[in-house]
Amino acid sequence: MDDKKLISALAEGGLIPKSDSEKILKESAALKRPVEQIIYDRHLVDEIELAKVKSKLLDIPYRKISETEINAELLKEIPEETARTYKVIPISRAKDMLVVGMVYPNDPAAQNALRFIAKQQGVSLGVYLVTPSDIDLVLRKYTPFSDEVQAAVQALKLRPGQFESSFSKIIQLESGATVSGEAPIIRIVSALLKEAVGMGASDIHIEPQRTFLRVRLRVDGDLKEVLQLPMELEQPVVSRVKVLSNLRIDETRTPQDGRFRTIIYGKEIDFRVATFPTPAGEKVSLRVLDPSVGLKSLTDLGLSDYNIEIIKKEIDRPYGMILLTGPTGSGKSTTLYALMQLLNKENVNIVSLEDPVEYTIDGPNQSQVRPEIGYDFASGLRQILRQDPDIIMVGEIRDGETASLAVHSALTGHLVLSTLHTNNAIGVIPRLVDMKVDSFLLPYTVNLMAAQRLVPRLCQKCKTAKEPSASLMKVLKKEIAEMPEWARNKIKEPMKAYYSPGCAACKNKGISGRVAIFEAFTMTPQLADLISAGISENKIAEEAKRQGMITLRQDGILKALNGLISLEDVLKEGEGVSLV
Repeated sequence: MDDKKLISALAEGGLIPKSDSEKILKESAALKRPVEQIIYDRHLVDEIELAKVKSKLLDIPYRKISETEINAELLKEIPEETARTYKVIPISRAKDMLVVGMVYPNDPAAQNALRFIAKQQGVSLGVYLVTPSDIDLVLRKYTPFSDEVQAAVQALKLRPGQFESSFSKIIQLESGATVSGEAPIIRIVSALLKEAVGMGASDIHIEPQRTFLRVRLRVDGDLKEVLQLPMELEQPVVSRVKVLSNLRIDETRTPQDGRFRTIIYGKEIDFRVATFPTPAGEKVSLRVLDPSVGLKSLTDLGLSDYNIEIIKKEIDRPYGMILLTGPTGSGKSTTLYALMQLLNKENVNIVSLEDPVEYTIDGPNQSQVRPEIGYDFASGLRQILRQDPDIIMVGEIRDGETASLAVHSALTGHLVLSTLHTNNAIGVIPRLVDMKVDSFLLPYTVNLMAAQRLVPRLCQKCKTAKEPSASLMKVLKKEIAEMPEWARNKIKEPMKAYYSPGCAACKNKGISGRVAIFEAFTMTPQLADLISAGISENKIAEEAKRQGMITLRQDGILKALNGLISLEDVLKEGEGVSLV
């Protein structure tokens, strides 16, 4: 496909800013990668919208694929290796017609591969345009996870004592004879990593129990057991992970940290590994860092238009601080990466300090702190200022020294992005003062204070509306009465509560990913006066209300009434305070 035509069509459709068109084309030429691939990797345009634009340009119909319509028999029509290499999947097979889905239907190599298959089978070809997500969904069906692991376990032909359980080991005089290189073990670990990536898991937990080895994946914030292995496999499985992450196999008494990178389903995936000794053996936790999952736009995160407008206005300022707050696991780092992608332009120098660098972005200069050798956020900030930065990203402000350095960086003409641990946005100013930052500096440095939580997104395929109960309606009316007038006007009557019973699309979970509920307010002359008069959270809250800030709870309620999330989840997450 002609890159210029695609960029032009996307710009004309309002899907990308026209000002970004030339930049994307230049980047494509410099990296020698198709424009389309850059757009997919950076989530610049929604996949379905991009597919619809391509459909018109190529005159090939777009089709949304349902996982349930692809069965094991149909998958035999196209070999797995061909499907993965050329991003092509079988959709249906009639007597003399094979219908396929392709991400890149104009790829000559993919066309030749399909012609060869059609000639072999004596069929004609029909082609639909599909998205990469649909391709990945179908590719997972080629080798079911449980079947692959079971085959590997059977291939081991376990014998009593072949692999000794750490839990059953009382005294071992001659240690170090660990077997970790056997092919079945390698296949088990490989299948596990692929399953985690395929399911969109954020973490893998390999946990030795008394009588078995439990494997759990964290998907959409919840842990789910996916596998039980014989306890005899605890040592070889853990050893295999240690080999991959370059950790000491013979050290089982103390925790170790490492990481490794590999290619799964054509994507570079980073795994951050941490071991932890337990009486039953070593527990291993792996953080799955998949750029296609972790790098998102503000819209992908679920931020509403009114909050995106506030954020974009504040990050356009040449200096000051943008501070995100929330508990661990609330998506703060993901939002920081989304902001860095927005700010990532040729004419600015972005330097980041992270612990660790979770996702690598082309453009910013990312650095990982190493406190064990004295390179922490504070010392790193001092060095950053010698790198001629325009924008500084600090992963977290943990102490007074880092806070003071960040404030002075903002005072000297830099835009600083960072995170804090507070319950809500109005707690940012008191927290900085508590960290011994001079309060008179804050009106001149803090631009934006924001807080967020992550709430499960209802499956949009099976969501169902219902009448709210009388008690719930009472709570809703009370909360809505506190909202700004413009927000109340967005609420449609009659109000409905939504739930998702589960369907094939969401694997009967009823949820599909997570959405950020958000609150944000800015520094104003009125807030500056309040800070000068003395810090009071109640007065800061009044100023936030005067600005028309939508609180976490209110943002959640607006999203719930639109069927994006459930009211019950909002009641649990909104500011950490139950509404009932």
